[in-house]
Amino acid sequence: MNQNSDKIASVVKSIGRYIEETGIGVGQLVTATGLDAKVVRAIVSGNYTPSPSQRQRLAEALGVSTDDISWGHAVPVQHMRGNGPQCGRST
Repeated sequence: MNQNSDKIASVVKSIGRYIEETGIGVGQLVTATGLDAKVVRAIVSGNYTPSPSQRQRLAEALGVSTDDISWGHAVPVQHMRGNGPQCGRST
């Protein structure tokens, strides 16, 4: 890793990390953002990538910029083999 990558990695954190550091609970985050609790839990767990407006609301509730939060999936996406039932046969 080069020096610039190290600086970026030390500044950009997951939303879960910000929650741990600030001590804010998911319930408080739901109240502050007005987002659905299920959506907030999915975002925090890394199972859902939020829309730009959701990112803005979450960042504001945490008191940081949207650029300071890593928004990617934390859970690997599973690729399924086959074309699905629409093809009429399994592969």
